This record gives sequence, C-alpha cells and structure tokens, in this order.
Amino acid sequence: MSLISRSRRAALLAVTAAGALVLITACGSKAATAASSVASSAVSAGSSALSAAGSAGSSVVSSAVAAGSSVASSAGSVGSSAGSAGSSAVSAASSAVSSGTAAAGGALTPADIAAAKATLIDPAALTICTSLSYKPFQFTEKDKVVGFDVDLVDFAAAKLGVPQKIVDTPFEGIKSGEATNTGKCDGAAAAMSITAAREKVMTFSAPYFDANQALVVPTASTAKTLADLKGKKVGGQNATTGLDYLNAQKAADGFEIVVFNDFPTQSEALLTGQIDGAVNDIPVWNQIVKDNAGKVAVVAQFNTGDKYGVGMKVGNTALKKVIDAAVAEAKANGEYDKIYKKWIGDLPKK
Repeated sequence: MSLISRSRRAALLAVTAAGALVLITACGSKAATAASSVASSAVSAGSSALSAAGSAGSSVVSSAVAAGSSVASSAGSVGSSAGSAGSSAVSAASSAVSSGTAAAGGALTPADIAAAKATLIDPAALTICTSLSYKPFQFTEKDKVVGFDVDLVDFAAAKLGVPQKIVDTPFEGIKSGEATNTGKCDGAAAAMSITAAREKVMTFSAPYFDANQALVVPTASTAKTLADLKGKKVGGQNATTGLDYLNAQKAADGFEIVVFNDFPTQSEALLTGQIDGAVNDIPVWNQIVKDNAGKVAVVAQFNTGDKYGVGMKVGNTALKKVIDAAVAEAKANGEYDKIYKKWIGDLPKK
C-alpha cells in the first residue's frame, strides 16, 4: 500500500469517528460524559491521521523531486482533510458537553440529591419550620400556609422530589437553632435575617432576600424618626433584628421598648393605639399599610443590610447545596421574579 493511500485511510477513519460523534444525543450528564469520551477518541484519531499524513507527505515530497510536485500537493490535501475531521470532532464534543450540563439541572448530581434526602427527618417530605403569621412571607389563607418563603422552599422540595411540610413554631426557637438542631425540622424559612450570632447555631443557605427595617406610626402621629418618640412606647418583636436595632438606639433616643412575642400582636398593638410606633422588616410593614389604608404609615427606613436565609442544622451542607442550587436556578430562569411580583410587588432596581 502506498504512503498516499495510508494517509487517505487515516483521514477517512478520523472523519468516520467525527461523524459518529455528531449522532450522540446529549441528555444529561451521562450523555455529556459519553460525548467527551468519543470526542477524545476522535481527536486522537484526527491527530494520528495528521501525523501519518504529514509523514507521508514528507516522504512523498522527498521522492517527488524527480517526479514533480503534483504528488506532494495530493499528500498536503490528505493532511488537511484529516485536520478538518479532528476539528469537527472537537466541535461536536463541545456541543454535547454543553447540552449535557443544561439537561443535568445545574451543578446538582443524583448523588447530591441522594445525600440531601438522607438528611431528612421524614424521607417523604421536606419539613420546614416557620413562625406564623408574617405576611407576605408566610401566613395562613383558607386553611393553607402560603407566602413568598413557602413558594421559595417549594423550589428545593421539587429538586428532592418530595412535598414541603410546614411546622408553625415560635420564632425564638427558630433563631436559636433549637428547631433544626433537635430534629424538629429539616430547615427554617421565616423571613430570617442572617447574623453572625445565628450562624454559630445553624447553617444558612445563600441569601435570598434583602430587607431593611422600618419605623411605622399611626397616621395621626407627627413623629418621623425614633428620636421624635422620646418618652413614647415603641414596639419590637422578640428575637428579631428589629428589636436588636431598637436596643442599640434606645439610650440615644430615649424611647421605651415594648416587646411582643410575634408580629401579629405587635402590629395589632400599633393599630389599636397601645404603642406609639413599631420597628420591624420593611416588607411586612408595607403589607400592613396596604391592608389598613389610612391607619398607619411607614415614616422612616433603616439601612441595616438585612439578608434572609434558610436555616438548617449545623453542618448540613448536603441540604444547603440543594437549596442554594434550587434558588439560583429559580433566579436564572425567572421563577424567582414571578414569586417576588406575586407576594412583594415591583422588583427592586438593579
């Protein structure tokens, strides 16, 4: 067999390998792995073909000094075809890997899902603690718990292939880590701000919501700041960052703090005139203002940098990975924006 024939044969083998690769359908991470393996073989074949063609071309060129340049030209053409075949194989492999990654649903693997499910206290559900009522994040409507946090956690439950089961419990037990570390719940979603103190007693998801504090007063009040409420009663909710803020400002502004165990009693006290003002997260006050038009108003906001996170048992990184991936995917595909508009309103300007 002549050197030219051998190089043509090598080129045909590379082209065949590349053609076979294109037929692979990228469906999930297994397809991507198979595509990468075949691509590697095809590229290797293309490389061998190029080498063989190059050698053949070189030999023929040496022998063609007397026979003329036409043979050398043919050898060069064969080498070029082999190189093109290898390039096509690489391109096809790249497309297969890309499609496989998309189909796999981000960075999560079946092993990641299995590891997270193994941590569930009830294998048939994702059990989440919350503190009712904290509209629009979690509250009861027609005997069903609904809200922004509920819809958010549903993204993670869907990844795990189980429904979300909600347990109502006092916020003090949630923020202390008791609810998750004692096995009462797998996680806690209660419009809970991530703080250094809380990070010592629970593992948090990545932040999913920005929320600062607000001062709300009756519409008849002339107060615009906490300092204007000197000598007056200002309500705070137990175990919240809003109460922390009030405690930090009390000495300077001279108001009296009244502590309530939950938001419903705090907001009711404001609406019925038991206190002169109240501090809590902006989104829940906006809801109260909306539901009680003309009775109370937000007069000041405090940029505390609060960011909500889903709390889990200390060290439960397996569940954290699934929740983080589910929320990131929801933000990427527009589902997060939908629930934001549904429960909160207009999206914040970026």
